[in-house]
Order: sequence, then C-alpha cells, then structure tokens
Amino acid sequence: MIRKNAVGTTIGDPAAGRAASGSASHAARHEARLIWSGNKGLFALLEAARHAGPLTRVPRLGWVVTDPVLARRVLNDHAHFGMVGEGGVGHMWSQLFGEEMGQFFGGARHTEVRTKARDLFTEESARELVERSQGAHYAALAGRLAAGATIDVADSTRVLAGRLVSDLMGLPTDRDDDAYRQVFAAGERLAALAMGTTASTELDSRVLGQARAIVDEITAGVDDAYRTAGSGTILGRCREMDLGLPLARGLATLLAIAGTETGASGTSRTVALLHDTGQQRSLLSDPSLMDNAVREGLRVSTPAPVIGRHVARDTTIAGRRLHEGDRILLLTYLATTSVGPFDIRRDYVPETRQLWFGGGRHLCLGAAVARTQVARMLQTLLSQGRPYQVVSRRAAARVLVPTYASLRVRIAAAENF
Repeated sequence: MIRKNAVGTTIGDPAAGRAASGSASHAARHEARLIWSGNKGLFALLEAARHAGPLTRVPRLGWVVTDPVLARRVLNDHAHFGMVGEGGVGHMWSQLFGEEMGQFFGGARHTEVRTKARDLFTEESARELVERSQGAHYAALAGRLAAGATIDVADSTRVLAGRLVSDLMGLPTDRDDDAYRQVFAAGERLAALAMGTTASTELDSRVLGQARAIVDEITAGVDDAYRTAGSGTILGRCREMDLGLPLARGLATLLAIAGTETGASGTSRTVALLHDTGQQRSLLSDPSLMDNAVREGLRVSTPAPVIGRHVARDTTIAGRRLHEGDRILLLTYLATTSVGPFDIRRDYVPETRQLWFGGGRHLCLGAAVARTQVARMLQTLLSQGRPYQVVSRRAAARVLVPTYASLRVRIAAAENF
C-alpha cells in the first residue's frame, strides 16, 4: 500500500512511487530509502504512527508522540519524564556503566558538567574546534574537487567526526584516517545493539557482553587522556571535577556515539538534500541562506528520529492519563518533517524549535558544533562556485541512525551550470 509521508511523497516500499515528479519527491524518496535500509522496524513505526493522533498508546511500545509542541512539553517536564527508567536512554547506559551513570542522567552532577563545559560549545568555540580538528581535511577535499576528482562525502564525514570527537575529548589527534574510521565503525556497532530496544531498554546478558567489549575498544585511550588532557577538553574537565574514571569512560562513550553518528548522518544527508532538491544553485547565488540550509537539512534529516523517556510519576498530558512506569517515545522525525519539505527559503518554524537537538536540560550541548560541521562541508562542496553532482550513493544497512554508507560527489562541469 502506498501512503504519503509528511513531506508529501511515498514512504511505503522504497521502490514505490518512482513516477512521482518534483525535486521534493525525489529527495524524500532517497530519505525514505535511508530509513528503510537502516532500520525497518523504525520505518514501520514511523509509517504506522503518521496516521495516528498526536499522542497514542501502542501495544508493547507504550505512548507515542508525533506532535512537536507536545514532544517539547515532555522533554521539558523533568518532574514527570526521565531518562533513567525503562524507556529512557539512560537506562541502557546505567546497565553498561553502573548505577552512578544512571544517577548522572537525572542528578546534580549532570547539571554541573553541562555548566562547566558550556564554554567548549559556544558558537565561537565550535568554529575554532571544527577548524582545528577538521580544517586541513576540508582544504584537501576542496583541492581534490578543484582537480576534478570524485569524493565520498559519507566516508569523509566519518573521518571528520572521529577527528573532532578525539580533539574535544583530549584523545590523540595524530592518527591516520583509518583509525577514525575504525572508531566510527565501533560506535555504529554499539549503537546497532540498541536497535532491538524499541520494545524494551532492558539488555540481556549476551547483548551487554557484546556492548562492553565494544566500549573497551572505543575508550582504549581514555585512561591516559583522563590523566593528561588539558582543561580545554571534556576529559580534562571530568578530571578537574573529580568525576572519576568510570563515569568519564561512560561520558566519553556517550560523546563518541552522539558526536559521530548523528553528526555524520546530518551532514551527508543535508548534502544530498541540497542536491536532490536543486537548491544548491540558490545557495550559490545567495550565500546568506547558509544558516537556513543547515537548519533545514537537520530538520528534514532529524538524525535522532526517536527519543525515549520513562514516565517517572503519574501525569495527564493531551487529555490522556499516563502512569508511572510507562514508556513514551517521541517520534521527532515525524514531528519535524510535518512542517513540509526541505526548503532553504523557509522561515524559522517556532513549533519545531530545533527539536532535532532534543530539548530541556538534555538539549544537545554540541548543537553549535553540529551546525558548524554541516556548514563547513557545504562551503567546501560549493567552493568552486559551481554546483556539485551526486555520482552514486548507497544507504547504510542495519544502523541505528539512518545515513549514507557512501555518497560520491564531484563538481558539475562548467557548461552544465
């Protein structure tokens, strides 16, 4: 059965609707394929929920929210909705790193860490971090594009994300690109273990064993960095706050996942959306639209398509009674894409208010970094003053965050511009 998605095109079987015309439909079909290929369970949930109301109870899953205003209300209501109990991401992390990690998500130390690390994530700090950790790579990409080469944006985003997170945490930054690819791959494997947790965030002993082995791989250099990293890094701040090495390892792992998976996905998908909708020409002729292009790319791609929370105490929301112990899933992908298709001339939409970064006291601290990374990649691809062409693409399979496994682009010939 063919149904329409929030951006006005088919989101049933990815092969369906090929006759649909228009750049928005073309772009949305590629986005649908990414979700289908990455996580068919997520695809099915999104397809079913788009026909439901703003708040619906789904058997085995719990409550499902599709409305952006309602989702933000949940994210800001810390008295009734938490991350630590069944349904919240903190529940999984506490099983991996112990009760201290679980308490961190809902306790005073969380606020302390965010407060004392906030200066590392300002707009200015984000620009400095991206340039320091990624600038040379962007320059090399621009040189290759100018020479007529084809580059793989998806591969570059994986390497760049690894370099940025290593710099931010205080880990070695002099490794070759393959080392960062391996770190990213380990993060994907860890994230993929969470794909089976839609119905429950309780991990069995087999999954926990696999996850802990991957964590050891991701955090191999954390012990040394915790002792030696400077105060301008996350691990250095953890040491200064006497957080302790176990908790620092948990935070490092969390940052490695959040700072690589979502960042790489948002960047490569924005590159594809700008191309598929034909709007890169508008951006070339009016560079002041860059902020809009970045915001729209993150809105439409919504790299964190689902946010889970635990109902900590009985409450009433949207006329429905939710009970302590219930689970609630915020389908941010539907909440943000309901606004309409990718459009770099779209004005700021207050209802969504960057919901793709979450909300409340758990709003993504690295939002400015993410925006800067996306903008820097777009600037690099458009640095020749001509549009780029997507030569080939391949969706990533069985990943928690929908993304491209490969997105190969080159600069369009002058006669085609």
